[in-house]
Amino acid sequence: MEKSALVYIVLTVVTFVFGCFVSNSAYTAGYLSGRRLPGTCVGYDRQQARNLVAEIAIFGLLAGVSACRIAVGGDYWVYWLNFQLIDQGRHVSYEKGFVALVKFFHLIFGEGSYLPIFGFFALITVFFFLKSLHDQADWYVMSLFLLLTEGFYFNSMNSVRYYFALALAMYAQKYVLRGEYGKFILWVLLGATIHKSVLLVIPAYIIADLLSRASLKKWHYGVGVLLILSLIFGQDIYRRIIFYFYPYYENSMFDNGQISWANIGKCIGTLVLCLFCYRKCVREDRRYRYYFYLNLMGLVVYCCGSFIPEVSRVGYYLIATQVFLIPGALQRIEKKWFRLLCTVGCVAAFLLYFALLLRGMYDVEVRLLPYLNWIFN
Repeated sequence: MEKSALVYIVLTVVTFVFGCFVSNSAYTAGYLSGRRLPGTCVGYDRQQARNLVAEIAIFGLLAGVSACRIAVGGDYWVYWLNFQLIDQGRHVSYEKGFVALVKFFHLIFGEGSYLPIFGFFALITVFFFLKSLHDQADWYVMSLFLLLTEGFYFNSMNSVRYYFALALAMYAQKYVLRGEYGKFILWVLLGATIHKSVLLVIPAYIIADLLSRASLKKWHYGVGVLLILSLIFGQDIYRRIIFYFYPYYENSMFDNGQISWANIGKCIGTLVLCLFCYRKCVREDRRYRYYFYLNLMGLVVYCCGSFIPEVSRVGYYLIATQVFLIPGALQRIEKKWFRLLCTVGCVAAFLLYFALLLRGMYDVEVRLLPYLNWIFN
């Protein structure tokens, strides 16, 4: 493995160490409710101040590595070329909000500039990823570990627009959990000006939230079975809808019907883990029940939706909540020895996944390695 891979390895280790100083579980209920809970102090207490310092350090490291990259990512030079086409007034298959931002940055920094654009999206993507952890992660360091080893952060250096939309969707979930659907939809609409695929989360997240609040009846299961059958037998209809919005995906390299076995394995493993603490994690905690349903939806999409081009982009909107669900499930396992065993098993599994992810970063379509930056290269 090339030396520059050490940048990602060292970054993961150092940010994990900073994450160990963050103790968030006493505050997430207040962050999610949007108001100060009875018995809590006004302003910041000592632990919150410690959390803030550590989180700022983590943000600086992650945003710095991402913002300073150059020629990193399989679509890096594709973006660069399309920036030139935007300057020439030619059509590009980007959303109008993204095109407007490119024009704005070129107005400020001059036509042909691209580093400020990549730097800006690095900063705001990392911000929304970490803000979602700040608001929702009861076990912060474990959630941070999963954000890194599952590849959500590292892949944000590729598919810049999509991962910004994903980070924004993760952040906006707190409004779903509050029942403030109007605010949630406004945030998603903002993300849709950059990558319109994020519109999928409006029905998905609201349905998962409504299910988490309801006592399931037989008709709920019936509707679920019908939806699964529609994915199996109504693929032509779904494909016509998809290609209406994304016509350039039809018969492209992304339209390959590939099944993501790794993501199916992660979904199944997460659901099995939840069964070990079903009462405390799913039955008695509405927030984790919401994450549980999203993970279940993700499993259905990966198993039955291989006909969808870039199905992982749909699935990630659903299973990104694993960064909250897995740590929450581990914490709620009652027997200490079994909790320790499951924690070690999860850490080992995701370290292996991270190693495979690093090896795949050399692929010409991914090209996250070798890591280059405009400071030294």
